[in-house]
Amino acid sequence: MGTDTQLPAGLTFHLDSDSRTLVARLTSDVGAEPIDEALLLAAIGNHGYGEMRYLPQAGASLVAKYNAGSAATIKIAECVDGTFRIAMASGDLEAGLFLQPPQGGTPVTIGMVMTALADSEIREGILAGVIEEAIATGSADGVVVARGRPCVHGVDGQVESQLPEVRSRTPKVDESGHIDYRDLGQIQVVYPGDALMLRHLPTKGTDGMTLRGKVIPAKPGKAVMYSANLPGTTYDAGDPNLLRAAIAGQPVLVRGGMIVEPIFKIKEVSIASGNIDFDGTVVVEGDVHSGMAVRASGDIEIGGVADMSILEAGGSIVIRGGVIGSLGHKGPESHIRCGGCLSAGYVQQARVEAGDSIFIDDIAMQSELSANNHVQAGPEGRGQIVGGTVQATLSVTAKVIGSQNHVRTRIEIGINPQMQRQLRGIVKDREGKEAQLLEISKLIDLNARNPGRLRPELVGRAKSTADALSADIATLREEEDIITKKAKLSEQSTVTAQQWLYEDVEIQMGKLHYKAVGRRSTCTIGPSSDGLELVLRDG
Repeated sequence: MGTDTQLPAGLTFHLDSDSRTLVARLTSDVGAEPIDEALLLAAIGNHGYGEMRYLPQAGASLVAKYNAGSAATIKIAECVDGTFRIAMASGDLEAGLFLQPPQGGTPVTIGMVMTALADSEIREGILAGVIEEAIATGSADGVVVARGRPCVHGVDGQVESQLPEVRSRTPKVDESGHIDYRDLGQIQVVYPGDALMLRHLPTKGTDGMTLRGKVIPAKPGKAVMYSANLPGTTYDAGDPNLLRAAIAGQPVLVRGGMIVEPIFKIKEVSIASGNIDFDGTVVVEGDVHSGMAVRASGDIEIGGVADMSILEAGGSIVIRGGVIGSLGHKGPESHIRCGGCLSAGYVQQARVEAGDSIFIDDIAMQSELSANNHVQAGPEGRGQIVGGTVQATLSVTAKVIGSQNHVRTRIEIGINPQMQRQLRGIVKDREGKEAQLLEISKLIDLNARNPGRLRPELVGRAKSTADALSADIATLREEEDIITKKAKLSEQSTVTAQQWLYEDVEIQMGKLHYKAVGRRSTCTIGPSSDGLELVLRDG
């Protein structure tokens, strides 16, 4: 390894092949030209020992002794072989190579790495090209040199609507508590044979393989089943996964599929037509006259005005004109109740209950409005709430709340007792079904441990019942989660006046109370940060 390059006087190098170390020898030579560590390192490199690992402390000692003119024999560098290690990661799905280059010693070879992989029982997914590149580079920091095959879990089955827009009877509340069903649009009509919904079967998934050859089983996707009761529909003769319309009517999304509700159309509801009670959707082109009633299991759509009448719908109600109620009038009571949303041009002296939200274009005057989610007046028309009472779980929003004539207007926000009762009922129902499922699971487990002990038909019924209970429990948990989320959101319920909030407006949220004093522009009333009072926030 040495060269003929002249060393400083009195300094010689010797490579000890047994210990693979570089030894420097100093002879006493007082008066020689001083050296420093840089000159020493240059001398080591010039004599062909630069790849060896230099020992700084020994080098510093040598420089000191040389400059002092002392004789000494000091080991100043050593040969170090290249090193490597294999590290497993990601659940035995990856092997990383950590490689250090040699310092004057023997480099790591491809064969050494391959032997180490074999010793670790890694026989799947070895990336020979990557190993070769790492060896050629001389170093590696966790480079993946073997990769297993992760399993791909099956995709759950799902149902896909074959129609562009379908009204839903199972609204979902987003993270902000918003449900936008204000523009319900026109009623869509399907006819016998029209495709409604396609069910996609679950996939089995693909098994994976660890680096050591162990199979990673994939979980098959869960099947989704159509509900057993989907009125107005039939299955395609050639494809049991395709749901078609059996009658002409309005398609409506429900849990477990889609139904088709018959549509009853009439020009107006009056003494001449009589009251309407229809299992489906009712479309009234004109008005619903005073004293009349329209009841529908689906939606109700009215092109004109509902005047001191009774409207009850399992779905939503759209009134293109407005509502005139009987509050403050003698005579038969009138009211509006719907499971979904009410959308109307105006509401005057009417009692309205909506399972979802109430949307009014122009004005709500001296009325009793109750909605499980939101009440909104505007953005069309005046967007005003004047007098009466308004109750909503999540928010009340209007351009103007109250009146300059000091009309007393009361608003209640936050979770309502009906929602609490509903949640308790769902929890009780879910717990009951879970108890049933536990007992049936014991029976199925007994059969698995003792094949043939139970009659096959009994086991079959048990599995079918278990599947049905599991589906019911999942649905109840979803409903429970929606109400729980809404209850949490209701803790931050607000009342917003986008233009004016007038005096004599009272707002109640549980035990918290706020009463408007004077006129305020563009403001929001909601709980304070500590939830101890209702506060007014401008803007």
